[in-house]
Amino acid sequence: MMQTAIDKLRELRALHEDGLLSRQEFDDRKNAILDAAYPADVAADVPVRAGTEIGLMATQEVGPAHRRYRLERLIAQGGMGEVWQATDLATHAELGHSAQVALKILPPRLTENSLHAKLLIEEAARARQLAHQHIVRVYDWAQDPATGSYFIIMECLDGQDLDALLARAGRLDLEPALEVLAPVAAALDYAWERHHLVHRDIKPANVFLARGGDVKLLDFGIAARARAGGVALEAPASSGTAGYRAPEAGGSGAGGVPERGLDVYAVAVMLYQMLAGALPAGADPARPDALNDAQWAVLQAGFAQDPGRRPASVGDLLARLRAAPALDEAQRAHTEAVDKERAEQAARELAARKLAQAQAEAAAKAQLDRQRREQERAAKQAAEAARAARKDALRQQLLERRAAEAEKARLEREEAQRKAAQAKAAAAYIAEQKRARLEEAARAQAVLTQLLPTPASPVADTEGVLRDRFVGGDAKGPELVLLPTGRFQMGSPEHERKIAMEAGSQAAWLARELPQHWVGIEKPIAMGRYPVTVGEWRVFVASTGWRPSGETDWDAPGFTQTDRHPVVGVNWFDAIRYVRWLSEATGKSYRLPSEAEWEYACRAGTKTAFSFGDTITTDQANYDGNFTYNGGPRGEYRRGTTPVGAFPANPWGLFDMHGNVWEWMQDVVHDNYDGAPLDGSAWDEGGDQARRILRGGSWLYNPRYLRSALRNGFSAALSNDIVGFRIVRDLM
Repeated sequence: MMQTAIDKLRELRALHEDGLLSRQEFDDRKNAILDAAYPADVAADVPVRAGTEIGLMATQEVGPAHRRYRLERLIAQGGMGEVWQATDLATHAELGHSAQVALKILPPRLTENSLHAKLLIEEAARARQLAHQHIVRVYDWAQDPATGSYFIIMECLDGQDLDALLARAGRLDLEPALEVLAPVAAALDYAWERHHLVHRDIKPANVFLARGGDVKLLDFGIAARARAGGVALEAPASSGTAGYRAPEAGGSGAGGVPERGLDVYAVAVMLYQMLAGALPAGADPARPDALNDAQWAVLQAGFAQDPGRRPASVGDLLARLRAAPALDEAQRAHTEAVDKERAEQAARELAARKLAQAQAEAAAKAQLDRQRREQERAAKQAAEAARAARKDALRQQLLERRAAEAEKARLEREEAQRKAAQAKAAAAYIAEQKRARLEEAARAQAVLTQLLPTPASPVADTEGVLRDRFVGGDAKGPELVLLPTGRFQMGSPEHERKIAMEAGSQAAWLARELPQHWVGIEKPIAMGRYPVTVGEWRVFVASTGWRPSGETDWDAPGFTQTDRHPVVGVNWFDAIRYVRWLSEATGKSYRLPSEAEWEYACRAGTKTAFSFGDTITTDQANYDGNFTYNGGPRGEYRRGTTPVGAFPANPWGLFDMHGNVWEWMQDVVHDNYDGAPLDGSAWDEGGDQARRILRGGSWLYNPRYLRSALRNGFSAALSNDIVGFRIVRDLM
C-alpha cells in the first residue's frame, strides 16, 4: 500500500507542475490519498501544519544540535523551497576553517507528514550513492527542529546553470554545445553502468556550469533504477519536465524497466534548444542553422517517438553528431551571413549603448564638479575654525608633555633603585640555594617523599595518577597518567603549515611533518605527568653515582631552579640509564616514549596546532614571549625553566607538553614519515643513528616550535640547558 500511495503522490505532483492541476485540486487529491493510506499516521506522528513561508535569513543557524549550519546567502528559491549557501559549523569547529555547502530546504508544507519526509529521505539516500566528478555531490539530509523543515546537504557550486546561459546568449554553436554535453554524457554513463540509474529529468536547469569550466549534473532525486531479473521503479512514471519528457515515460520503457532512451530523448531536445533557441515545435520542427542534413538526421533520431530509433546512449548520440559530415558550402555561407548580420546588429546596439553611457557620464561629471566646489568652500571655512582650536590644544599638550616627562624621570629613578635591590637579594638567594642543595644530597630520599606525595599503592588515584613503589622500600617513582588507547592523525595539515610559514618556519623544516598519516596506539601505557624533575634525578644520582659528561651542570645550569624544575644537562644515553635504573628499582617496565606516543599524548584528542587551540600565550606555556604565533599576544620571556605544573594541563592531565624543555624520544632522526611505523612503536631502524628526536619546544625557543606536530633532532651524546625528558611505563 505504501508504494502505491507514494507513486500516486508523485504522479499527482507531476500533473500539478505541468499545469494540469490547480494548487487547490492538488491539495484536495493529495489529502484524500494520505487519509486513505494512513488514517491515523498523521495525527499520531507529526502534527499537521498549515503551509507557511520558510522565513529564513542570512546568518541564521539551522539543523539539529550536533550538526549546525549557518546560512550565508540565498542562491535560489521556488515552489519546492529554497537553496542556500551555508557554512558547516561542525567542520569549522573541528578543523579551524570553514566548509561551504549548499542546503536544499523544503518548506514544512511539503514534509508535513511522515510520508513526505520518507520521500525526502529516499531522494537523499539515492543521490548519496553517486560519486562522479560531473554529478553534484549529496552528503546527507537533516531536519531543523526550530522550523520543522527538512533539508538536503549538497556540494556548494559557484557559477550558473545552462538555463541562465541560454537566457542570456539565446543559442550556441554546435561545437560549444557538444563540449557542454560531453560531461553530461559521462555522468549518465556512470549512473547507468555503476548503479543502473536513469536520470529522467534532463533539462537546462539541471546542467550546472561551474566557474573554471567544470560541468555538473544536478537533481538525481527522481532517478529510476532497473534491477536484473525484475523492475524496481524508484520514481513515478510521469517524472520529468514537460517538453523534455519522452512519450514512453508513462510506461517506464519496455517491460516496465526504465531505459536509457528516456535520457537520450531529453538530451536531444535540450541540444535542439541550445542550437535553435527554442524547444522543437510540432511533429516536424525546423532544422537549426548550425546543422547540415546528416547531423539533423542524427538529432531527429535522438528525440524520435519510437525508442528503438534512438541511439543507445547520450554518448552514442554525441559521437554520431561529431562523425556526421560538416556543413556544405551553401549552408556555411548562409550561416556566416546570418552570423555577420547578428554581429552588425550587436555592434549597432553596442554603439548606441556607449553613446548613452557617455552622455550619462558627462552629466554625472558636471554634477560631481558642482558638489566638489561646494564641499571645498565648506572645508575651507571649517579649516579656519579648526586652526584656532588646534593652537589652544597644542599649547595644552605641551604643558602636559612636560609634566609627563618629569613624572617618567622620577619613575625611572625609582625603578633603577628597585632593580638594584632585587639584584642584591637574588645574589644572596642563589648563594643560599647552592648551600641548601649540597645539604639536600644526603637527604634525597626523604626530600623526594615530601615533594611527591603519592597514594598508598601503585594504583591510579581519583585523578588518574599512578606512582610505583620502589622494591623493598617506601620511596616511589614519578607520577604517571594513564593514557587511553585509540587512533589519531600524526603530522600537520596544510592550513597549519601555511600559518607556521607566516610565523617564520621554513618549508624544509615543515617537510619533516609529512605525510600526515593515521597511527593506532593499541597497547595501554602510562606517561609521566611531568618531565623528570631535578629532585627525581637527584635520587638517581645518589643511588647510582652517575657523573655528567657534558658542559652543562644539571645542578646549576645558569638559572635558578628547585627540585620541582625539570632536569636539564642530560643526554639521550643518560635518559636511557635512568629508565633502566627506575625499572630495576620498581620492578616495572619503564622506557622513553616513542615519537608517535608523545604526539598522541600531547594532542590529547585535539586536531589544532596546540592542545588548547591554534594560538598560544605565555600564560599557557614557558617560551620566548618576545615572539608571537597566529595573532597571539606578546608575553613574558623567563630566561630559564619554570617548576613543573606551573601552567594548565592538557585535556588528559599532562603538564608542560608545550615548552619549558625539549624532551628526548626513543626514535632515530628521519627526514619525514615515509616508512614510519603505524602502530605507535619507536622508529629505530635507518635514519641518522647518531641523532635522536626531540619534541615539545623549550623556554629559549619561540612559539612556532611548540606545535604538537613539530619534530626536532639532536646528537644523542650531547646535553645542554634546554633538553630534558619524560618517561613511559608499559601496563601489559
